[in-house]
Amino acid sequence: MQMKTIGMIGGTGWPSTLEYYKIINQEINKRLGGLSSAKILLSSFNYAEIDTFNKKDDHAGVYKLVLDAAQKIKKASIAFIIICANTMHQYVDALENETGLKIVHIAEATAVEIKKKSISKIGLLGTRPTMEMDFYTKRLQDKGIESIVPPKSDREFIHNVIMDELLKENIKDESKKKFLTIINELESNGAKGIVLGCTEIPLLIKQADTHLPIFNTLEIHAKATVDFALS
Repeated sequence: MQMKTIGMIGGTGWPSTLEYYKIINQEINKRLGGLSSAKILLSSFNYAEIDTFNKKDDHAGVYKLVLDAAQKIKKASIAFIIICANTMHQYVDALENETGLKIVHIAEATAVEIKKKSISKIGLLGTRPTMEMDFYTKRLQDKGIESIVPPKSDREFIHNVIMDELLKENIKDESKKKFLTIINELESNGAKGIVLGCTEIPLLIKQADTHLPIFNTLEIHAKATVDFALS
């Protein structure tokens, strides 16, 4: 079977990129057997640089970093890329237009899995941009899926846990308890499933923690990447 080389843009942050690398290789081996593993070219950021731009609301600065990474991958004659972060998908349309690269979109892959469970209303957890901008929710809406998000104070809490704890692999029981309280409140507001719309959140929240269907976007995206690489 022909295997496409995967261009990965990671380091946003590195703990979730590590999971991507592992799942993609495990899935390739599961499907192809033997000693098979994935062909990958990884461009990984120093996240401190992105954080500096984010703190100044300098979206153009962040986009230039992502664009430079994508262009370096394209020079290696790789035809498609993935971005190992939900938040960075706010730049997908511009990247595809400017580079001509195919990008496997994390929200579209997640929508496929949500539809398989016949769910039309989900609770979305992620960074502030993912919860508050429409680059993510619109992709779900286009597939007939309504997204609801926590109130502002909870959005702040979630964002801060991601940035101050999970990106540093600091897993705290009290943060997990608060996340589960937020999930219960989303269920009370009609959510029939929960999208972990930040690739670091699965480090904290697992399916075993709640009876609601959990959509681990990292795992979903990694497997969708393998589907495309082997298509």
